[in-house]
Amino acid sequence: MTLTRSMGLLALVCGLACANDGGFALDASIPGRDAGARDASTTDATSAPLDADLLDASEPDADGGTPDAGTSDGGTDAGGSTEAGPWTPPPRAPLVPERDRFASNTFTLGGQTAVFHDEGHAGGVFHTYDAFSACGAPRRVHVFLPRDYAESTARLPVVYFNDGNTTFWPGGASPDAWEAARAVSDLRAAERIEPVVLVAIHPIEREREYTHAEWLPGRSCCGVSDYARSLATCFKPFVDDHYRTAPARAAIVGSSHGGLAAFFTITRHPETFSFAGALSPSFWAGLDSRTDGAVGDGSVAESALVTPVRALLASDARPRLWIDWGLVREGGAHNAIIERLATDRGREMIALLEELGYDGTKLTWLEDPEGAHDEASWARRLPRVLEQFAGSER
Repeated sequence: MTLTRSMGLLALVCGLACANDGGFALDASIPGRDAGARDASTTDATSAPLDADLLDASEPDADGGTPDAGTSDGGTDAGGSTEAGPWTPPPRAPLVPERDRFASNTFTLGGQTAVFHDEGHAGGVFHTYDAFSACGAPRRVHVFLPRDYAESTARLPVVYFNDGNTTFWPGGASPDAWEAARAVSDLRAAERIEPVVLVAIHPIEREREYTHAEWLPGRSCCGVSDYARSLATCFKPFVDDHYRTAPARAAIVGSSHGGLAAFFTITRHPETFSFAGALSPSFWAGLDSRTDGAVGDGSVAESALVTPVRALLASDARPRLWIDWGLVREGGAHNAIIERLATDRGREMIALLEELGYDGTKLTWLEDPEGAHDEASWARRLPRVLEQFAGSER
């Protein structure tokens, strides 16, 4: 089947939602579209919206970044968990020519209004909900679907992202983004992952939504329990109801505070999420000083993050985890303090998880010697996380 014909079929059914019985149901408010160039009226503000008011004041401006994927020496450590070894990035997949991209259109799904738009990524196209209100206060949500979504009846694994404002395009304190659509496109073109759906959820009050304990005096905190519950009981059910998903195969991924929230979410809702990627996670929150980097007397093992779920982590029902951190210490407090604390507490967490029975089947970790506390570093490591979750050989 030619690429043009394939895109035409997807455009015709871009508003189709998968019914629970595995068949398709058409939302009549979504017009069928023929393959063609994007509408001239579509602007970057529509397809790649930025939220200036959502800049993360908790993270200083990131500077720098390194172009090559970081690796570690690899191997299995004495505790039995897998240290991620050398890894070769897939070749860059070319963009779809402008003339062959789908035209944008607006549609309604599950009572929510969205824009269908095609940014030319070989791996997929977007549904962007600018004011998704099915789960409380309106927030922006992006859904990235495989370009050949309409041609298959297979149910797909889903990766949910915290910090949805930086998942695909820059939108936070850093000038960079995770480039998740590019990562999927490259991995799919190299046949290194199976088709996946990505769901990127913008924060409304990031500091509160992603933390479980006071992490900096005077700053908002401690709302992650409510946020995690909304992911498990509202956002994921909406996606499972209206897209063709494999409900038992869902990952939650985030970095820094978002990585903390990913770990919190999967350990409080292990029946809902099967994998978590915690990149440079803030396991130090509630334990150490974000101001000067002073390490507190408390331990991860006895923290409010771990104590309530210690039995789960020691059981056969323990969730699969990816945990990483970077070793760059230059470039400001975000590396000298935040990433150092992420490293120290990350190592402590790995040791604890091994003590509780984690091995290479459930835990992979990485020390990135070129990793800083910024989106450029997390973007380099994201393909490894996606391959760990949805690798074609798993």
